[in-house]
This record gives sequence, C-alpha cells and structure tokens, in this order.
Amino acid sequence: MKKYVCQVCGYVYDPETGDPDSGIKPGTPFEEIPDGWVCPLCGVDKSQFEVMD
Repeated sequence: MKKYVCQVCGYVYDPETGDPDSGIKPGTPFEEIPDGWVCPLCGVDKSQFEVMD
C-alpha cells in the first residue's frame, strides 16, 4: 500500500499504521479513508495529500 504525504505540513499517512486516534484502523488504504478525515497535524483535508515516491 502506498504512503501519502500532506503537502502542507509533511505528515505521512502510512496505511500499515492507520490513524487510530481518528478511528482509522491499521491496514486502511488512503483511498478508503472517509472524505471527512483531516490531517491529524494541521487539519487540512484529503485533497492536500499526494502519493509519496
């Protein structure tokens, strides 16, 4: 699964870890995160994330 990075603050969403504090279970691909999810560090929405190389 691909990692995604926030273009605003640099937070990396790793699907293996998920975002348990926001209710996103480990193993959840970025594409399956609900649209209402926001970056846990800076609060921007999913549109501000890009695939990491």
